[in-house]
Amino acid sequence: MTQDWRPSADFEALRLRARLNATIRAFFAERGVTEVETPVMSVAGNTDPNIASFSLQFSGRTDGAPRTRWLRTSPEYPLKRLLAAGFGDCYELGRVFRDGEAGGRHNPEFTMLEWYRLDWDHRRLIEETAELVQSALALVGRRATLSQIGYHELYRQRLGIDAHTASEQALREAMGDVVIDPAGLTRDDWLDLLMTHRLQPSFPADQLLAVYDYPASQCALARVRGAEAAGDVPVAERFELYLGPLELANGYHELADAAEQGRRFDRDRALRRDRGDVQPPRDERMLQALAEGFPHCAGVALGVDRLMMAMQGSDRIGDVLAFDFSRA
Repeated sequence: MTQDWRPSADFEALRLRARLNATIRAFFAERGVTEVETPVMSVAGNTDPNIASFSLQFSGRTDGAPRTRWLRTSPEYPLKRLLAAGFGDCYELGRVFRDGEAGGRHNPEFTMLEWYRLDWDHRRLIEETAELVQSALALVGRRATLSQIGYHELYRQRLGIDAHTASEQALREAMGDVVIDPAGLTRDDWLDLLMTHRLQPSFPADQLLAVYDYPASQCALARVRGAEAAGDVPVAERFELYLGPLELANGYHELADAAEQGRRFDRDRALRRDRGDVQPPRDERMLQALAEGFPHCAGVALGVDRLMMAMQGSDRIGDVLAFDFSRA
């Protein structure tokens, strides 16, 4: 008789998650950051070419609004609308959804923590993100030290290449004996593959490593800082935080330019069109919010299930979910 009705995680993991949620809420309460709830369904989707959104059809009255709604891949857009309206520092702890992501470390629905800090940049937010992760690790008697390194310096030290100027061929050669089908891959894809296949596996298990200032081509929703001196290159003011080889968080010094953000959305949609992928509509309300006057701030999204996996020393996301995708 099948036993797939039973939880995929053990009870100890579920109780640890409850303690983690309480720790997160206490962490932000002490700092005056307010918890909010925003819509899970939206008329707009995520245009990021590397993220697939779920869509659904609403059958009720819409008064002319689109029937197609998109399940959020993060709460970023509505949180930014709150910031533009003057709400102030805030966070959301809730479920998000990504199509096509299921496996050992991925589940189509998962828990994301996202928060924003007014008048901060990405470098200051690195410190707070690390403090939160350290508070979580303390629940299981673990500690991790924080190290920070620029993206360019990481690739130079570990791989001997200049991530900003190296040719695509040089990046492919830096993969060593890792064999990857090159069809359709861009220069940024090769940089990402070097991170996941050559760099991340060697990150020390007891170290929090923040990698900051990415190539400008990987700006997403981050500000781009121009060259400040001769020989400098523009960089995207963003960071990723790793605990050992596991990526936990992705943060930005947030872009406040509505016109530039609209152009980035359009570039994403053009790339999706060229690939034959679905093109979710731009979030026009978020762009309007940016245009009305978006505050100087930094924001970060942290994968709570990934953090749980790190706390338990597990490489299976099902070990930290009551019911994973195969048992949902």
